[in-house]
Amino acid sequence: MVVFKVTRVQTTPFDGQKPGTSGLRKKVKVFKQPHYLENFVQSTFNALTAEKVRGATLVVSGDGRYFSKDAVQIIVKMSAANGVRRVWVGQNALLSTPAVSAVIRERVGVDGSKATGAFILTASHNPGGPNEDFGIKYNMENGGPAPEGITNKIYENTTTIKEYLTADLPNVDISAIGVTNFSGPEGQFDVEVFDSANDYVKLMKSIFDFESIRKLLTSPKFTFCYDALHGVAGAYAARIFVEELGAKESSLLNCVPKEDFGGGHPDPNLTYAKELVARMGLGKSRSEGEPPEFGAAADGDADRNMILGKRFFVTPSDSVAIIAANAVDSVPYFSTGLKGVARSMPTSAALDVVAKHLNLKFFEVPTGWKFFGNLMDAGLCSICGEESFGTGSDHIREKDGIWAVLAWLSILAYKNKDNLNGGKLVTVEDIVRKHWATYGRHYYTRFDYENVDANAAKNLMAHLVKLQSSLAEVNDIVKKARSDVSKVVHGDEFEYKDPVDGSISSHQGIRYLFEDGSRLIFRLSGTGSEGATIRLYIEQYEKDPAKTGRDSQEALAPLVEVALKLSKMQEFTGRCAPTVIT
Repeated sequence: MVVFKVTRVQTTPFDGQKPGTSGLRKKVKVFKQPHYLENFVQSTFNALTAEKVRGATLVVSGDGRYFSKDAVQIIVKMSAANGVRRVWVGQNALLSTPAVSAVIRERVGVDGSKATGAFILTASHNPGGPNEDFGIKYNMENGGPAPEGITNKIYENTTTIKEYLTADLPNVDISAIGVTNFSGPEGQFDVEVFDSANDYVKLMKSIFDFESIRKLLTSPKFTFCYDALHGVAGAYAARIFVEELGAKESSLLNCVPKEDFGGGHPDPNLTYAKELVARMGLGKSRSEGEPPEFGAAADGDADRNMILGKRFFVTPSDSVAIIAANAVDSVPYFSTGLKGVARSMPTSAALDVVAKHLNLKFFEVPTGWKFFGNLMDAGLCSICGEESFGTGSDHIREKDGIWAVLAWLSILAYKNKDNLNGGKLVTVEDIVRKHWATYGRHYYTRFDYENVDANAAKNLMAHLVKLQSSLAEVNDIVKKARSDVSKVVHGDEFEYKDPVDGSISSHQGIRYLFEDGSRLIFRLSGTGSEGATIRLYIEQYEKDPAKTGRDSQEALAPLVEVALKLSKMQEFTGRCAPTVIT
């Protein structure tokens, strides 16, 4: 057994970004600066209570992006020096963000140990590689992101830190499953490398009826395609979809995890998931052959998802509403009913209509999974979602991309249980259009303006807030832009009082609410590593079944024009078009 010593390394504070629940995200070259990652890790240890560090079990893994393997070794050595008892590492440092949450909540070590937290190495849907992005965040013992109280302490510590602790350990082989034992000043320290998929697959099998999904995926009438965009979802796709559910290996696209995501942008949307979009018949050019019946994609750390039917895109807002509307019938985990549902404020109100129709508790929360986590820990919420391609349930405390795909496959399997041996297949498009006929359609789109000058973005937001002081002026601008658009009846900055802990979250997005139920929402996103991302959300509700079949961008064109005029988007940012439209 290797005996190690602890070293105190002198350091100086860095000018870091304040980490949110999405953690700290910067370019790789920033993280590779001397002491940069170490400062953040030590600041995190210092922000936690002693019992969550000394003698604790921590998980350390991530989406496998460039610099992850180096970061794991640094964190392992610092964990040993800070008195952590054991570290669990997914093989090759790979664990999806939802799998980390599952491991914290479900995994029991051979000695009965349970994890009390995790360092997750990911920059989510951002690109990877030597010149791209890296990220790190800390999750708590419930499996969810650290709350603001902790992230605020971490940030404060990074501004005053003077030293960090590390151990003179050799690097651990994280490619081989097994346990490596060390001995230090406080006793034994273990590093266990374990199979990245086992715990997560076991959890999925306890939630869904895998046999019914297998019948669907092995039916000659049904075709399937899953694109991991070379992210960590590839570590689970073959195990779940091929080995467990019988899909053909040819159904999997880009399912080998790569440090640079194959040079692509691992964001599951119509702009970046080009290969899947083309295969599903939604590309600009005609795809070769008949598209599959069902397609899905994941982002880098597999917590986001995109759902597609044959030549048909399902908006994330519709997706969570449709899952909630069908969950009790099609998913065994929910067979006794839903506790409640929730969505983030910018997400369309499609879920609200389902909740009202099914008499379910409903919550509208700020963007950030911790708000859903509070509701779930209190037993108030079963299913939730964000418009930014995040969907999940109370099985863990993170959004879960593969869970969402399995939920859709469960719905399709249930709807087609009598059709696989004869009769017309119920398609993704059929399910969505029937949903619209029942609940109405929320025409919805999001415009992302990425890497905008930060000051320009702040000035635009300040302009929108100031404009809200005079709705008469707002409506004058609206009518001059489009006389066929309803008038604005309310404008505010969204504020949320958490029903569980009473905390108040302010300045969560600027809202313009129209008389006919339409909405315009403007938010600054914190998911980028440089500059600012302005997100513009446009929504219009249509109850008339005869009018729910229009093209979304066509239906929303008048509201888009109004939004650009109100915000003076081009004047403030210099952008004449968004980076991404979803």
